[in-house]
Amino acid sequence: MDYRNLDNDLLIEQLKLGDVRAYSAIYDRFWFKLYALAYNQIGTREEAEDLVHNLFENLWKKRAEANIRNLATYLVVSVKYLSIAYIKSQISMRKFQEYLIFQEIQKSSTEEIINYNDLQKAIDEAMKKLPEKTAYVFKMSRFENKSVRDIAESLGLTEKAVEYHITKSLKILKEHLQNFNPN
Repeated sequence: MDYRNLDNDLLIEQLKLGDVRAYSAIYDRFWFKLYALAYNQIGTREEAEDLVHNLFENLWKKRAEANIRNLATYLVVSVKYLSIAYIKSQISMRKFQEYLIFQEIQKSSTEEIINYNDLQKAIDEAMKKLPEKTAYVFKMSRFENKSVRDIAESLGLTEKAVEYHITKSLKILKEHLQNFNPN
């Protein structure tokens, strides 16, 4: 019997009986059309091939209980449903990945804010240990970004005196913050 010339209804009957040649004829007759449809829906070759492969695998596994009235319609509708399910799963996977990335960013941001606040407190505590003039010179230098020359002029000090105060404050801050660990 030439299975290539059998109509779809006879192929379905033979398939239900477990005829592998009928299954092969259905595969040969519809594979490319189903692949093209799946590729058009999904947009990736490998996934479209996998989808059609899964469709034919399920067709063989459920051949005895399948209630197929129109083979072409059954296969086309099946590919469309499988394509939609695949697209939904990809959307869900992307949303989940975006959620994980967002959570990681939020966690990192929160940790950075906490670490920054802890560091700010430690710096404030160290600044309290500085003499008043030294602390003031340091704030002008580091927090207000003033040059040594500008600080010297505004406070009526020599540039060497300003450098001395900055060096002294850096040394004390270094000692105080040496063991700083935000965690």
